Amino acid sequence: MPIHPRDLQICTGPVEGAATGAVAPPITQTSLFTYPSFDELLAGLAAEHRHHVYTRGQNPTVEVLEGKIAALERGEACKCFASGMGAISAVLLGLLETGDHVVFVNQVYGPALELATELRRFGIDHDVVLDLDVSAVEQALRPRTRLIWFESPGTMLFRTLDVPALVELAKARGILTAMDNTWATPLFQKPATLGVDIVMHALSKYLGGHSDVVGGALVAPAALLERIFYRAFLLLGASLGPFEAWLVIRGLRTLPVRMQQHEENGLAVARFLEGHPAVRRVYHPGLGDTRHGDLGGCSGLFSFELAGGDFDRIRRVIDALSVFRIGVSWGGTESLVISPNRGDNAEALDRQRIPPGLIRLSVGLEPAASLIDDLDRALAVV
Repeated sequence: MPIHPRDLQICTGPVEGAATGAVAPPITQTSLFTYPSFDELLAGLAAEHRHHVYTRGQNPTVEVLEGKIAALERGEACKCFASGMGAISAVLLGLLETGDHVVFVNQVYGPALELATELRRFGIDHDVVLDLDVSAVEQALRPRTRLIWFESPGTMLFRTLDVPALVELAKARGILTAMDNTWATPLFQKPATLGVDIVMHALSKYLGGHSDVVGGALVAPAALLERIFYRAFLLLGASLGPFEAWLVIRGLRTLPVRMQQHEENGLAVARFLEGHPAVRRVYHPGLGDTRHGDLGGCSGLFSFELAGGDFDRIRRVIDALSVFRIGVSWGGTESLVISPNRGDNAEALDRQRIPPGLIRLSVGLEPAASLIDDLDRALAVV
């Protein structure tokens, strides 16, 4: 899909306010900032979300990245974290109280659910809704539901939600919404423009884009982020370092061209798999009539289900691949493969309604023909 001109400028344009004309921002590699007087330091400490006191709070290089991500999402403010889980943790721990309830909608990132399960020790409960109709979400709500967390497309099966309808339901009940937008990036989907309160990104994926940095980000109204800043961000310590921020800023400079190529390659591979006799189904939101109207494009992450797939067949197919490398994560230039089926987790897969024959692909920037040939050879073993 074409990239919006404003997004192109945000990603590739110069840093606002840079006096030197440098196309890359300086790395402010410091742990602390000094003040000319004690009173001025105290003033900085009193509003640490706006002042440079200690890099665990604010840092100029990180702020450049935060400004770019907020602008891409058309959001008011952004805060970056040392990992995506750092961002997720800050939302749950910064906004919830004992007795509160969270509803997770769609298949969502597994560690987020693991953290939610741990929070039951502190009196914070949750439910998971895998039926995507808004009425199913409404039935799961409780008087103390404070947050609806969702992904669209969702993890592993990449099903899309009616985000505006979900937002309307939440706002009518005074419930906050949070959405993981890592899959689509702000180039292909802007949840804040649909009314979503909090947008989360794992910077390790497409925004960084080179498999060399771990980070996370939240985009939200400034007042809400300020609350998260003091109640969770400063206290949990999951701050993004200035060099890591610089790496993600570098990644943003090529994000538009990378995402267009990921989309092109991903669709070519998905269409090949859709017609292969060894494949039962392809789970890609860009195929057929599965794409929801809110999605302006597709990334290169999707999955497919082997016909008659079991763990042994999955393992043989994965081990037969050579261009696709075996590894966790996704969103880099290299193509990766993994399966949620570990051979001993059938009950967990069933709870999440994930087929046992599922294989997930992260389609990178190699020639699509090479990726298709690799898959064709690997599928021949079954």
